[in-house]
Amino acid sequence: MSTDRIEKKILLHASRKRVWRALTDSKEFGTWFGMKFEGPFAPGATIGGVIVPTEVNADVAKAQKPYEGLPFEITIERMEPERLFSFRWHPNAVRRGVDYSAEPLTLVEFVLEETANGLLLSVTESGFDQIPLARRLEAFTANEQGWGMVVKLLEAYLVQAP
Repeated sequence: MSTDRIEKKILLHASRKRVWRALTDSKEFGTWFGMKFEGPFAPGATIGGVIVPTEVNADVAKAQKPYEGLPFEITIERMEPERLFSFRWHPNAVRRGVDYSAEPLTLVEFVLEETANGLLLSVTESGFDQIPLARRLEAFTANEQGWGMVVKLLEAYLVQAP
């Protein structure tokens, strides 16, 4: 098992175009992920926002509630239409009053691939070995569990908002 990268895969039964929009439209992404962004996604853009409860799953929304209003930012790395969307962020940066700006960012990549049975989405977050040791295990563990939930949120969102 790698300590530097998390990878989750899910087979989605929606069109590539629909999944791409759910991933790269900042409003749609925020709805299922649980974030409210200040602007649209574009390569090279750094976008701020706040954590809000997801609109897709009441149990996950309840777990996100203590973090509501917490500011964050992501930097969009790449957007290769209907194939790859990636951004950088500070993983598990959820302690109020803590400045994470001096820490390295991890890279989150969403890759879409057609299969005979549907559209395969691979979500990978890498760069944990660069995170300060005092926070590394907690960030990795939280995000490892989190990405497992997130892919299911996206799947549910695509069913609820086809």
